[in-house]
Amino acid sequence: MHRCLNVDEILRLVASELVGSELKATAVSLAQCCRSFQGPVLDTLWKTQDRLTPLLKCLPQGVWREEGGVFTFQRIPTTAEWTGFREYSQRMRGLKLDASEDPLTPEILLALQLRTANEPFLPMLEAFECGQAGKEFIPFIPLFVSPRTSDISITFAADTPSLVVASTIGRFPTLCPQLRSIMFKSLEWDSIVTNAVSEMVLACNRDYLRVFEVNSPLTEEAREFVYQLPNLSDLWVSIQGGTLLPPVMLPNLTSIDVEYDDDLEWLRGFRGATLAKLESTTFRCESGQIGDFLGAFGSVVSTTSAQHTLSSFRFYTPSSWDPSYLALLPFKELKELEIEFSCDDGCSSKVDDDIITLLAQAMPKLESLELGGTPCRTPTGVTAQGLFALASRCIRLSDLRIHFLGDSLAEVATIAEDISLTKDESAVRREDCGLKHLQVGRIPIPPGSAVRIALSLLQIFPRILRVEYVTPEWKEVARTIEDSRRIGIFVGRAAGVGTGGLSGSA
Repeated sequence: MHRCLNVDEILRLVASELVGSELKATAVSLAQCCRSFQGPVLDTLWKTQDRLTPLLKCLPQGVWREEGGVFTFQRIPTTAEWTGFREYSQRMRGLKLDASEDPLTPEILLALQLRTANEPFLPMLEAFECGQAGKEFIPFIPLFVSPRTSDISITFAADTPSLVVASTIGRFPTLCPQLRSIMFKSLEWDSIVTNAVSEMVLACNRDYLRVFEVNSPLTEEAREFVYQLPNLSDLWVSIQGGTLLPPVMLPNLTSIDVEYDDDLEWLRGFRGATLAKLESTTFRCESGQIGDFLGAFGSVVSTTSAQHTLSSFRFYTPSSWDPSYLALLPFKELKELEIEFSCDDGCSSKVDDDIITLLAQAMPKLESLELGGTPCRTPTGVTAQGLFALASRCIRLSDLRIHFLGDSLAEVATIAEDISLTKDESAVRREDCGLKHLQVGRIPIPPGSAVRIALSLLQIFPRILRVEYVTPEWKEVARTIEDSRRIGIFVGRAAGVGTGGLSGSA
């Protein structure tokens, strides 16, 4: 064997490339005929699993049985059988389970628990992820983690008793003393869970935690701990009632996701906050009393450096809402702006040409703009004038969802030159606008105007690829755009030239 293959890093790189390129059979054959490759190949194959059944099948077949998709143990593995089994189990670094799909019956879990009474089942596991964890599975979760586990992500099944959840959550700091990432979803908002989560996080090493995403309120003591974690980069919290936050000092925070009800007092905790690296914010309001959230947010964030670092802003509410977008104009570095609310009880979207032009002027780096819910049949909205302004100023824009007037696209040619641009903006070619995905929802268009609408959209957004619609009248528009692009690309290739303008390449 060549001398370079005596280097472990090279062996592992080769094994990783073979497995990653779906040549698993080749990798296994190589491991069987060359002892040097055996360890690296097995480590790569078993590194991350999305089911536990393949691992359990490494036990002798006399131990287990599978009939009709049901996997069971016929007996508890012997000590010798377990020793051979650990040749594989100790190689796992990541495990992703869906407790509702992987057939891990209580009988199987009890057998594993009995056999691993004095040692971790997966001693080298670093990341554990579990979905749909219910009341029967949750008590066995400690079986899967070890002192090396640093990343835990669990989505709890609905109607799981709080006592069952709380008793397991409280054990994690002891079982995993080096927790770096904690993600708990679908937790009940009650005092039992709140106290368990709060005690858990207070028992963690504050210097290790990088990710804390838990949809449960916290006690006052736990809030003070979490909002001053020196190395935290990702935060997802739930804020209940008139909760007041302590002064926020999160110098390494890059992303925050806040779920709250109808009170905005918690925003005051971010006034003057240390947020030197904040890039992404997401807010979820479950109440109909939203108020002027954007104004309150803009006022608070203006006292921090985040105004110059924020590139993504998202807000979601199931209620109708008429936000004042002007409060967001100072955020000139935004690349993603998404504000979603309901149109079910009457459309409250008030976006017009003036608002969309101001946003386009203030945020030239926008790549995704989504305002309101799925566009409806409201008689108000942006006209072709506003779409032209958006295409002329936001050339990086790729995804767009706003309420606009479909019938205004019939007069594109008469207003194309009416866009008022500054001297610097006049050099920007609308053909450079990269919009590829447009959501039109239920926006009405005049009968028989599909072809004109399609050509108008191609004139405004020459690189458009996909129109997402709900009503059938847009089907012909989408088909015309697709046909026009196909013809343009074909003609461009036949002529041996680039496909710009209406036939711009994707």
